[in-house]
Amino acid sequence: MKKSKRCVKNTNELASKGNRAGRRLALDIIEYAMNKMDAFQAVSRLVNIQKKQGRLIIGSLHYDLSLIGDIFVVGAGKATFSMAQAMDKILGDRIKEGVVIVKRGQIPRQMNLGRIKVMTASHPIPDIAGFNATKKILEIAEKAKKGDIVFSLISGGASAMMPMPENGISLSDEVATTRLLLNLGISVEEINAVRNHISSVKGGRLALKIDPAEILNLIIVDEVDSSPWGPTVPDCTTAEDAIQILIRSNIWNEVPATIRHHLTNVRDNPRLDTPKYRDFQSRRIKYHNFILGDNAMICREAERRARELGLNTMILTSVLEGESKDAGIVIGSLARGIEVSSGSYRRLSPPCALIAGGETTVKMSNPKSNGIGGPSQEFALGVALKISGSKKIVAASIDTDGTDGPTDVAGGIVDGHTCERVRKEGINLHKELSNHNSNFVLRKLGDTIKTGMTGTNVMDLNVIIVTE
Repeated sequence: MKKSKRCVKNTNELASKGNRAGRRLALDIIEYAMNKMDAFQAVSRLVNIQKKQGRLIIGSLHYDLSLIGDIFVVGAGKATFSMAQAMDKILGDRIKEGVVIVKRGQIPRQMNLGRIKVMTASHPIPDIAGFNATKKILEIAEKAKKGDIVFSLISGGASAMMPMPENGISLSDEVATTRLLLNLGISVEEINAVRNHISSVKGGRLALKIDPAEILNLIIVDEVDSSPWGPTVPDCTTAEDAIQILIRSNIWNEVPATIRHHLTNVRDNPRLDTPKYRDFQSRRIKYHNFILGDNAMICREAERRARELGLNTMILTSVLEGESKDAGIVIGSLARGIEVSSGSYRRLSPPCALIAGGETTVKMSNPKSNGIGGPSQEFALGVALKISGSKKIVAASIDTDGTDGPTDVAGGIVDGHTCERVRKEGINLHKELSNHNSNFVLRKLGDTIKTGMTGTNVMDLNVIIVTE
């Protein structure tokens, strides 16, 4: 099993300014929790081969290797490379063939893992590379037959990296629709409800192509409801759901006409909709879901470490949603309340840690906005607005996949000194936040959190420390 690696690459720099003690505590908690979510280790704990007994074991499932046909590996997502590394180490030449799609730039070069071909694609906007890589996965799906096993490795980012539009919809149509959806600031569940219904592989459709082989889904969840998801899992949404999301978001008339025509046609002909649980049951599709990680898990690990460090600790939520800056202001208000309150009113006494997970969003309401940032960085600066002047509060926020929005950093860290430091730099924080330019601000302060590829993707982790 791989040894734990240092996740945050610039800890010493981040802890050398401002509230140093609080910063070190927040970064320590993040480091511990992130290592516990490592996808390589999670797969290694779940899947193993008993050579003497000739058995393949996946959780509670036991297979006689002599009775298994071919073993295939497919998958996509920002944590899938680490998952594929583990599969290659565990199964090696027992893998007949495999293809996984990872985010371009996550690995230093195009490379393969034994019999698993590693292909790269764009994220969050789909591209032709993802389309071509998905075709390779479909080729494997067609080869799979009864008695074979197909491992499906899925993590956040898979939807963007596996573009394969339905007949009548072009890739450019899917790209245009994705751009519109991402600018809305709506939840990833809502975005995926639309994407599932314009794709020929998402929303469980890939499972139909793999059938009658048995499917083993190894999933890292990056959605707030923590349910199994992906192209080999039954869909729980309908074309009508997708239509209503586009209408509520006021972009129904902006999406390409091919999208509107397709969704309307599927709504009027339910048999064309994505496969539901009842469809999997009626077709007797053999599949098993294994959740390797989700936001609730990483919040619990953060809580465990905080308590080890002697901090009174509370998980506020693992389903945090909403506009990133506003969510930061709310969480900052809670921390401020702990700092200034006393007696029975205070629900948590310093030194303490507040843990909040989930996935906030940035709504690009101004079409002329050209700022660079991400939800976690904007969340952190939202907290900074509320804790300005505090000598006790520190907040660190990261996107656990290591890339916050379109930036190359995971998130940011702030404290009560942040707003004053921003003013000394001649920066108007309110103006930059309205332009969603959080990365510029935090880079100027040297307060971006850098991790590189993390090997997981369980949405966002926010750690707020209130020292004594």
